[in-house]
Amino acid sequence: MDLREAQRPLKERYRAEPGEARITLTARGSETAGAAACSVDIGRAAYAAQAHAGVGGEGTAPCSGDLLLGALAACAQVTCQMVAASSGIATTKIEVTATGELDLRGTLGIDHEVPVGFDRIELHFDVEGAGDRRDELIEKTLRYCVVLRTLQQPPQIDIT
Repeated sequence: MDLREAQRPLKERYRAEPGEARITLTARGSETAGAAACSVDIGRAAYAAQAHAGVGGEGTAPCSGDLLLGALAACAQVTCQMVAASSGIATTKIEVTATGELDLRGTLGIDHEVPVGFDRIELHFDVEGAGDRRDELIEKTLRYCVVLRTLQQPPQIDIT
């Protein structure tokens, strides 16, 4: 697939009609059996999720932190692959790993000085075959990765 050719009509349409480029994505969590589990429906697939075993969940399904890191890794992976394809950067391997650290005392309310949530996330790129264009590939990936940019520059969140 020629990614530039596939994107050409989209880019033309979005330049001519900027409102067409705005999309809305929705994820809906629903109760399942037990207080520490739910189902997450993103419209094209549904996922089981649970509280992490470290806060009382069973630990047999991904926790929300796993899903967040998965979204980051998936976005960075696909963005990197698309940047390589559209920029003509030949690679033999692209693999992205997202690792996050948090202190569960915050979410359990044990220590109110401990923040709730990740205090450190590492995004690791294992790229082979890009030669002297590796840095360019990663820089463009970091610029266009939606999930990374959202985490770095959080949006307004309205609670209703």
